[in-house]
Amino acid sequence: MTTVNLTLNLPDGLAQAASRAGLLLPNAIEKMLNDALRKKEIGDFFATADKLKTANFPEMTLEEIQQEVNIVRHAKESGNV
Repeated sequence: MTTVNLTLNLPDGLAQAASRAGLLLPNAIEKMLNDALRKKEIGDFFATADKLKTANFPEMTLEEIQQEVNIVRHAKESGNV
């Protein structure tokens, strides 16, 4: 576990409301950070998917996909990955 000390400069009303709601407690901040990271990862995934879609890669047949899977599996089994 890593300890991180945060200093926040918030408007008084926001700080008081967040404190009353328990949002400034370590477990609440951890949950908010996890939620934000999950949303960012999802956004990054879809941004990458959009880039791949516009890259116009040729579609692969099921046989070609299976061949690539077999290559990766063989590499893992032989310790090359």
